[in-house]
Amino acid sequence: MAEHSDEIETTNDSLVEKITEKIHRDDSSSSSDSKSEKKTKCDDDDDVKKHHDAPSASSLKSKSNRLFGREKPVHQVFGGGKPADVFLWRNKKISASVLVGATALWVLFELLEYHLVTLVCHILILVLAVLFLWSSVSKIINKSPPSIPEVRIPEDTLLQFISALRIEINHFLQMLRDIASGRDLKKFLAVVAGLWLLSVVGSWCNFLTLFYMSFVVLHTIPVLYEKYEDEVDAFAEKAMMELKKQYAVFDDKVVSKIPRGPLKGKKKD
Repeated sequence: MAEHSDEIETTNDSLVEKITEKIHRDDSSSSSDSKSEKKTKCDDDDDVKKHHDAPSASSLKSKSNRLFGREKPVHQVFGGGKPADVFLWRNKKISASVLVGATALWVLFELLEYHLVTLVCHILILVLAVLFLWSSVSKIINKSPPSIPEVRIPEDTLLQFISALRIEINHFLQMLRDIASGRDLKKFLAVVAGLWLLSVVGSWCNFLTLFYMSFVVLHTIPVLYEKYEDEVDAFAEKAMMELKKQYAVFDDKVVSKIPRGPLKGKKKD
């Protein structure tokens, strides 16, 4: 009888040990699973964060391949205001009206050989005559005369315009000084080529036609570039690479062989 009770106790002890061992095993496996899940989740979060923080290679490539290294949109390059809206045809009615008005002025002055002073005087005569007759007739028939607004140029606006113009002129003069001082050969060659091309175009037409052509170009080229931006940038990148190759050959065969004067020695204290 005692032996039988001892066997039952031994069996119960072994069962308790097995159950305890199984519970510990399950706890350890669950803890390891949870740790692995947390680690995987953290790794995923880090990958997502790195993906969001680091700029993509395509975006960096697209920025580097923009025309003239441009990083801003075309609208911001033109100032981002109403002139940019007109040049980029944000409002087609206004842009078309401005272009038609410029074309009409060019036809009057260039094709019909109308003079600016004559046109301004005739317009003023017509406007003053209409307003004078309207005011005189309104007094006779007892009707309200035309309300003529008082037009004044604000002092702040005029000063801002003059200040902006002064900054641009100073920038242009500084650029000419840098080019004349021989600091940048590429810029010197680019400016000389641009001035030569402008002189050739100026020999074909007068200043008014040249101004009108520039106005038309500003109303057509930017909007077309904005529409076909990727294709133009790809073509411009290839053209710039070819120009760099040609300049390297020119520098190796011509510029490097130009004799230079002896360098001045350092002044002794």
